[in-house]
Amino acid sequence: MTFVIFRRAAQDYDGRKMSQNLISLSSPLLAGAAGLAGCRADFPVFRHHPGLVFLDSAASTQKPQQVIDAIAEFYAGGYANIHRGAYRLSAQATDQFEAVRERAAQFFKAPAAESIIFTRNATEAVNLVAYSWGLRNLNAGDVVLVSEMEHHANLVPWHLVTGLRGARVEAVRMTPEGRLDLEDYAQKLQLPNLKLVALQHVSNALGTIHPAKQLVDMAHRHGKPILLDGAQAAPHMPLNLSELGADFYVLSAHKMLGPSGVGLLIAQPQHLRDMPPFLGGGDMIREVYTDRSTYADLPNRFEAGTPAIAEVVGFGAALAYLEGLGMENVHAYESELFQYAQGQLNLIEGVDLYGPESDGEHSERAGVLSFNVRGAHAHDVAGFLDEANICVRAGHHCAQPLMRALDVVSTARASFYVYNTREDVDALARELRDIATFFGENL
Repeated sequence: MTFVIFRRAAQDYDGRKMSQNLISLSSPLLAGAAGLAGCRADFPVFRHHPGLVFLDSAASTQKPQQVIDAIAEFYAGGYANIHRGAYRLSAQATDQFEAVRERAAQFFKAPAAESIIFTRNATEAVNLVAYSWGLRNLNAGDVVLVSEMEHHANLVPWHLVTGLRGARVEAVRMTPEGRLDLEDYAQKLQLPNLKLVALQHVSNALGTIHPAKQLVDMAHRHGKPILLDGAQAAPHMPLNLSELGADFYVLSAHKMLGPSGVGLLIAQPQHLRDMPPFLGGGDMIREVYTDRSTYADLPNRFEAGTPAIAEVVGFGAALAYLEGLGMENVHAYESELFQYAQGQLNLIEGVDLYGPESDGEHSERAGVLSFNVRGAHAHDVAGFLDEANICVRAGHHCAQPLMRALDVVSTARASFYVYNTREDVDALARELRDIATFFGENL
C-alpha cells in the first residue's frame, strides 16, 4: 500500500493564584487562547531554561508550580501510608488519596469512583486488563482486534497474553490519509471468535483523533467489549466516559501535567467485579491463610502494595489546574496552534508531513505533527533542533507497525500543549528551513 505524504497537501486553585492572564480576558474563546498561552508563567522549567522551546509533550508534559507544590507539601507536612494506619496522619493521607479518585471520576465523568483503578501508567493499565480479563476470557483460536496504528503499549501485552492462551492478534488497517479504516474495522468485527477490541483514541505518532464513540458503538453492536487507549486523548480534550461507554479506558498522569508513576484504568464496574486480581499483596486482600486468600472489594482489589501516594496527590493538583483552564479551552487552543503549525511547516520546501490533512474545523487532529526532512535522518533533525534549544521526539515513537505502513524508518515529532505559543512554532519553522536547505543542498 502506498501512503500519501502531505506537504501542503483569578482563578484560585486551592488558595494559589493561577497566571494573571487567565482572569484578564472576557471572551470565552479568546480567554482560552490567550489565557492558555499566558499560563506558561506557571511552569518553572521555562524560568530555569530561558528560550526553551519544548515540543515533546506527547512523550511527557512539563509540570506547573501548583503540582510541584502539592507533592512537596504532602511530603513535608502530610506524608503517611494509606488505608492501614490507626492514626490521624494516615487517615488524612488516605482522605487526600481517595479525594483524588473522586476528583478523577468527576473530571472524566466515569461510571463510578470505584471504577477508577490507580496503576503506574497507561501501559500497566493495559497489562492489567490483558492479564486479568484476557487470561480469564481468551481461549485457543480467539482474536483480539487492534490496529496497525497502535502504540506498542497496546500491542505487546496482547501478544504476550494471546501467546499464553493460543489466541491471536488481528490488526485494522489505516487509510492512506492516516485514519483508521472504518470499512476494514466493520469487516473485522465480524471475525469468528473475536473476543475484545483494543484501539487507541488518538494516535501518538500522527495525532489522528479517531471517532471513539462510533468505534465503541460498532463494537457493542457486535456484542464485543472494547478497550480505548486514551493516553494521548485524555490530556487534550473533554471526556465523558459514561457517555462514551467504553468497557475499559486507560491513561497516564504524566502526559497531563501530573507526575510520573500514576496511570488510570477506568472500567465498567461489572467487568472489574468479574476479573481476578492482577497483582497480589497489600491492600488487595480480604483474608489470607497459608493455603488461600480472598480479595477486597473494588477498587482496592486491583491496587496491590503501597501506591504512589504523593504522586496521586500531585495528579489531583494537575486535574484541578486543568479544570481551571477548562478542557474545552485546552482543546480549542491546541487545535488552533496545530493549524498554525501545519500551515507554517507546509510552506517549507524539503519537509514532508504525515497524517490527515486538517479539515479546518480542528476535528480530526490533536496537537501532534510528525515530519521528515528529505535527505536527513529524524535523529539528525532532532539533534540540529536541540542545538537551537528546541525539543522534539525522533524515532519510531513506539509504533513500529505504523512506521512500516508509512514506509519510513522514523519521523521527527513536534507535540504541543497548553504552555506552547505561536512563537514556539515560528522558532521550529525557522530552524527547519535552515535544516531543509542544508540537507537539500547535499542531496
